[in-house]
Amino acid sequence: MIGRCRKPMRGKSLAPLLILLCAVSVCAQENKCSLKLSELPDAPELFGFRMGMSAVQLKQRVPQVFFGRVDDFGMSKTSISPDFDPQIDKASLAGIRTASFDFLDGRLTSLWFGFDGSFGWKTVPDFVSGISRSLNLPDTWKPWKLRGQQLNCADFQMTVSIVAEGPSFHIIDKTAELTVTARREAKEEQDAAVEEAESSEIVADTRARVYYQEGCTPTQEIREKDRVVFKTKEEAEKAGYKLAKNCP
Repeated sequence: MIGRCRKPMRGKSLAPLLILLCAVSVCAQENKCSLKLSELPDAPELFGFRMGMSAVQLKQRVPQVFFGRVDDFGMSKTSISPDFDPQIDKASLAGIRTASFDFLDGRLTSLWFGFDGSFGWKTVPDFVSGISRSLNLPDTWKPWKLRGQQLNCADFQMTVSIVAEGPSFHIIDKTAELTVTARREAKEEQDAAVEEAESSEIVADTRARVYYQEGCTPTQEIREKDRVVFKTKEEAEKAGYKLAKNCP
């Protein structure tokens, strides 16, 4: 006697899968950092510096700081070395060997500390644990390069690594990075447009009173003293020049 085929229990068989998918989804969301720069608290480990502070405020914090020129994209950079500059108040920057600051439109968008061997957090795990407690950061750090760790949040990125004899800490405003990238791309497009316009100039021969449009070269080289350039063929014709016969 042939047994009856049982109908698959779709509801029951799919239930564990749905639970697993939901768990994976929740886990993925928990592993993301949604913090923003504006939500970061002040912490002693930032030594009175904070992202978004103005150049004037940095100067008030460290009067010895000197600012470089602002480039075409609104960026400027500066750094201090408390270990090597006796005029800087070392006591208020205990443990810092070097600090670098990047500004965009007059606001701090990148902050880097290089610590010496006297700083309390001597290893990357110790530093990550300590700075996470101070800034209320989630445990979503990822390995970075050989020995470092990196945290990516809504609009900022933090990196901890070892440089020379101590740890280094870098925080970047990702929104500012995108702004600079957009400005660079716009500049490249503008330069390309100018280059294209220059390459399409109309060359004319003052002695023969003819002009040569783009893609058409003179049968004989025009002497430098007889060479004149126009932006358009209309401009050349308005000046009394005619299209050379060898040009289509």
